[in-house]
Amino acid sequence: MLLPKRVKHRRQFRGSMAGKATRGNKITNGEFGIVATEPCWIKSNQIEAARVAMTRYIKRGGKVFIKIFPDKPVTGKPIGVRMGKGKGNLECWVAVVKPGRVMFEISGVAEETAREALRLATHKLPCKCKIVSRADLEGGDNSEN
Repeated sequence: MLLPKRVKHRRQFRGSMAGKATRGNKITNGEFGIVATEPCWIKSNQIEAARVAMTRYIKRGGKVFIKIFPDKPVTGKPIGVRMGKGKGNLECWVAVVKPGRVMFEISGVAEETAREALRLATHKLPCKCKIVSRADLEGGDNSEN
């Protein structure tokens, strides 16, 4: 599972997921990718499950790029504990994903194989996603300008 080597502060505020992704919204390495269509927190074990689903389907033929990293700590208090007495213990690490963020990319395989591998990976993720190609995103950006 992914997690930072070290952090300055162990506990963070929850933060905001408002707005669209302004960074990481283009396909840079691969030919096809998964783009989030709604905001969510993605845990490190969900990222790993999606990666395993993709690599198993392509039988380690192509290359999979993970474009998100879980660098936000999430805390939780045990069940049955009353309010107060400080913030809870660290439970998991999450990646904050905004709409439009490219989360995974894949290259080196045929289009049908890539789309099926990405479809299997989207079932492991907690948010609605769509599968796009490099041409789709580049075409959309050129028409908007």
